Amino acid sequence: MTGPKAQTPAYEILPLGQDCVLVRFARKPDLSALSAAQRFRAVIAGQQHSEITEVAPSLASVLLRFDPGATPRARIEVIVQKALAELGPDADLPAPTRRWHLPVAFGADAGPQLAEAAALAGLTQEAAVRQMVEADLRVLAIGFAPGQPYIGLLPDNWNLPRLSQLTPKVPAGALVVAVRQLVLFCNDSTTGWRQIGQTGFRPFWPHSSTPFRLEVGDAIRIEHVSQMDLAALAPERTEGLGGARLEKTR
Repeated sequence: MTGPKAQTPAYEILPLGQDCVLVRFARKPDLSALSAAQRFRAVIAGQQHSEITEVAPSLASVLLRFDPGATPRARIEVIVQKALAELGPDADLPAPTRRWHLPVAFGADAGPQLAEAAALAGLTQEAAVRQMVEADLRVLAIGFAPGQPYIGLLPDNWNLPRLSQLTPKVPAGALVVAVRQLVLFCNDSTTGWRQIGQTGFRPFWPHSSTPFRLEVGDAIRIEHVSQMDLAALAPERTEGLGGARLEKTR
């Protein structure tokens, strides 16, 4: 079903398997859909419904999991409609409660595909790095691997296609770009995105009491550091933080 745009953002409520409901605000990410998904997630979390066992936000949708043996799907849809009614009209992303400052080295060995990505974005390498440093970014979703963040949205000129062939392996800490988003890899990985930078920060650090360091909605600011400075922030010597700093914003 489609919701009335006058009161709430456009949405669809879709069954997903036997135990999930998907609330989708758009078929591709944009700022309005991102805002709606994150505000909807916050409303659901604030209401603390015991019938919902998992809330998993994505770029333009939110998945709700429930126990079909204990709760009928119709009850979940009632909860969804009530939460949607609280969203109101389109709005900016909710203010972050946390902001991470991540040291990143760009170009050369740290970002072997920076020149290619910058050219596709219509920028020099220097201007590309400047846009990264100046961008107000958010953690949009976490997935594919434990703790792995999808970060964005970058300006429209960064709506770059994925590579036509996979890169066999990029290292842990690689910062890659495509479709106006950045992904920060927790482990060595195959990818179809272009590697533009490298950081010592590990969003998943299993040796920590809080192994998953990032949360959906966290603000991200990138700080440009040299390859030499990055080497001094090796994750094994910094509990996986690699020089990253967490700032509480409220």
